[in-house]
Amino acid sequence: MTSPRRLLGAGVVLALALGTAGCGIRATSVPVDAGAAPTRVSCDQPRTASSTARGTVTVDVYLVCSQRVSPVRRVVPDRHSDRLATARTLLAELLRKPDQAEERGGFASEVPGGLSVNGPFPGDPAETLRLNQDPDDLPSYAVGQLVCTFAGTAAGAADRSVVLGGPDRGVPPLRYRCDDALRTRPDAGSTEGTRA
Repeated sequence: MTSPRRLLGAGVVLALALGTAGCGIRATSVPVDAGAAPTRVSCDQPRTASSTARGTVTVDVYLVCSQRVSPVRRVVPDRHSDRLATARTLLAELLRKPDQAEERGGFASEVPGGLSVNGPFPGDPAETLRLNQDPDDLPSYAVGQLVCTFAGTAAGAADRSVVLGGPDRGVPPLRYRCDDALRTRPDAGSTEGTRA
């Protein structure tokens, strides 16, 4: 006759075997590249001193961290109400390599080197900023970085939207807003703009 202790031990072994066998992931003979293991980044905004020097201002510059566009504070020259000068100053910040504190927080920029900005073509809305690359051709999140950095400054429109176009005079510029889609979806730059 089997003892209760032996039956209990056999039941525990059977339960453990069933629990580990049915983990819900099917075995496959095809290699699967799931990418690099996720890294833990804080995405905490580094502490930056507020602007105290005359002729400077503290602004939010949007960088990429943990698959979203998030602000970091930087001190830049105050361009007052000059739209193009403000846009060029802010673009220079987006092109600048993140400092050590920003890198430790996991921040990076996808705005490509060599990107430049000019004013509107004849017939464009007055607030248009024309890039030397079509916004649709920019890397993931770059449009979100530009729009969110420009919005609410002299580079943007009065309603906090940003009108961007490319170098082709035949392609009308589009109006963008710094919304959740633009901050979190890598493809939003090519789908979120509306006719200006």
